[in-house]
Amino acid sequence: MPSLKYQAGDKVMGRWPGSSLYYEVKVLGYDAKSRLYTVIYKDGTELELREQDIMSVTSFQQRTRSRSRSNSRSPGRRRSRSRSPARTTRRSSSRTVAAAAAESTPSSRGDKKLKQTAEIKINPVQQEKKPAENNSNNKHEKKEENNTASKVNEPDAKVEVDSEKNLGRYNLRRRKEDGDSKAAEATHEDREERASAAPPVAAPAATTSSTPLDFGGNIGALFLMLFLPACVLFLVLQVNQKDPSLTNLPALPPLETFWDPQALGFVIIWTFFQALLYMLPVGKLSEGIVLRTGRRLTYRTNGFFACVVSAAVVVAAVYQGADLTYIHSHFLQLTSASFLVSMLLSVYLYVRSRSAGPDERALGGNSGKVIYDFFKGRELNPRIKEFDLKFFCEMRPGLIGWCLINFAMALAEMKQQKLDAPSSSMILVNVFQLIYVVDGLWNEEAILTTMDLMHDGFGYMLAFGDLVWVPFTFTLQANYLVSHPNPLSLPELTAIIVLKLVGFYIFRKSNNEKNAFRRNPANPRLSHLKTIPTATGKSLLVSGWWGVVRHPNYLGDLIMALAWSLPCGFSHLLPWFYIIYFVILLVHRASRDMNVCRRQYGLAWDEYCRTVRYQIIPGLY
Repeated sequence: MPSLKYQAGDKVMGRWPGSSLYYEVKVLGYDAKSRLYTVIYKDGTELELREQDIMSVTSFQQRTRSRSRSNSRSPGRRRSRSRSPARTTRRSSSRTVAAAAAESTPSSRGDKKLKQTAEIKINPVQQEKKPAENNSNNKHEKKEENNTASKVNEPDAKVEVDSEKNLGRYNLRRRKEDGDSKAAEATHEDREERASAAPPVAAPAATTSSTPLDFGGNIGALFLMLFLPACVLFLVLQVNQKDPSLTNLPALPPLETFWDPQALGFVIIWTFFQALLYMLPVGKLSEGIVLRTGRRLTYRTNGFFACVVSAAVVVAAVYQGADLTYIHSHFLQLTSASFLVSMLLSVYLYVRSRSAGPDERALGGNSGKVIYDFFKGRELNPRIKEFDLKFFCEMRPGLIGWCLINFAMALAEMKQQKLDAPSSSMILVNVFQLIYVVDGLWNEEAILTTMDLMHDGFGYMLAFGDLVWVPFTFTLQANYLVSHPNPLSLPELTAIIVLKLVGFYIFRKSNNEKNAFRRNPANPRLSHLKTIPTATGKSLLVSGWWGVVRHPNYLGDLIMALAWSLPCGFSHLLPWFYIIYFVILLVHRASRDMNVCRRQYGLAWDEYCRTVRYQIIPGLY
């Protein structure tokens, strides 16, 4: 084995991933498998770097002096710098680095002091600017340098460094007047969570080929691939029993009862119908975040339109005599058909990912372990031309199908219980969950900044979650009420509605604060918000609801989940499955988020935790 160029404990200069800034770092170790050095910055941030992104301090200083002499001998450069007013007024869409105090604008201009200045206590030095890689065929897409930890200046933003002051202290500043900034600020690695099969992986701290394995690697992934379908099957069989107590386990039906060609046809038609609505040139074309390659993908965010059209078609079908109670009577067969579709989609995604380039792969699904990579997903944004498979499955067939199934359960309750109208409990469940789905589709653009879209590959985990887990487990309350009615008194109705409204307010208000801050932290309307700067150039929001707990949107989500379950009463534990599952999911995600953010933000994260003490529930957790 050849000797390593850098040893543990060496002080070297490391290039920040996705940029051309060099900082003094300490080598912690080397991974022979990934061929990456683990380094630590002065603020405690740990990253993994390639050997070509590291230079010895001596070589770096020689290179800097050489470039400085070259610049000083070029009168053309000096004249260009003095004659070009554009150099002093050019803006970055995210942040501008003031490399030295001599370069900064004097206070005599009358400008107010800039807020939220992130002072980095490490030594940045600018290397020659290299354009970000871009594999896009769309020439109109913006090419920006980017990494998963921070927003990096656009090529227009120049960083000038005095070689004699390269060991000084530099500030990473946001220009206050940059009103059109679209920097993706961090509230930490939080997300507006809609539905998923299993907790998504938090944002990786560095641009490596793969992140550490979750869920126990191959063994854990295989277990989840078997356990999740078994869990859905148990719930579907259990809810139809006369006594759905957990001590009264259902008998496994004959295998032939799982298959119904008509049910498979129904699932395929529904999926293709949603795909057709997605492709229609209706609605806004929204830009996603800047990817590692510098690309920005565009998405057709017309989910609310698709929901309205779907509702109109379903109502028209019922008016024409279609019997939607078929969904309740063939729920097992529809579940099996959806599982088959998700499995076929997962196989297709894995096969096509083998021809995907390194820049098109997700950081968390390329471990080289077949089962794990199949489960997590290898390709980040699989597309058929402009049709984005992950974005479509995330918000369309399963989420809108959730509302369709709930409506069918209301009709089945009327038929089975011989009612002229759905019960008050069934109405509450339908309305509450319909509001949740419609709100998500109305704010569909917000999902573009979630972990599923930004960092998770599209594989079995998301395919199963979107197409099976969401529509066939989140409808458990409505399915339960078909055979197990639970009348509510007026005070109970009122209390449940108030609880739902409180949860929805916290959920929507906190997500609005987060999304507005991520899109444009320089917005004057957000000037009152308090933040903690980090060495990555982002800021941690510690104001509004985000100053109460670290995950206020999770708090709102949990309150709404409680309001969904209360109409079912306390006779059985089964309709409370969703909130139990959701508590486990959110606690696990919050724990993982803590570990990743501590690595990513270093000392700033410790300060954030001291400022905002509780994770989800104030005073409790």
